[in-house]
Amino acid sequence: MSSTVELTKENFDQTVSENSFVLIDFWATWCGPCRQFAPVYEKAATENPDLVFGKVDTEAQPELAQSFGIQSIPTLMIVRDQIAIFAQPGALPEAALTDLIEQARKLDMDQVRKDIAKEQEQTQEQGE
Repeated sequence: MSSTVELTKENFDQTVSENSFVLIDFWATWCGPCRQFAPVYEKAATENPDLVFGKVDTEAQPELAQSFGIQSIPTLMIVRDQIAIFAQPGALPEAALTDLIEQARKLDMDQVRKDIAKEQEQTQEQGE
């Protein structure tokens, strides 16, 4: 059984809203680096059973890829509490992915929300 979840436009919102920590791998079958990254991603999913590891096939789900402005694949995105806290194209080596997951786990989401609120306030002030 695969430890990753295939995300589609039908289940994406539900998956992200029902889970506080979701990793998303945007990939495609024709993409060499995506195929290299897949086993690394699967292994991380097995090692972190409490997190949701999603995969978006950009060929099958072009709307999802477009809505996130995915330009190149693979792109890894991490969503915590429905906030995208990380997005980066490129196949990560195993050590980098492990490190990234640890950092994302330690992130203080209350602080992240405060920072976002502050940014939005500044943006509104500049717009006036």
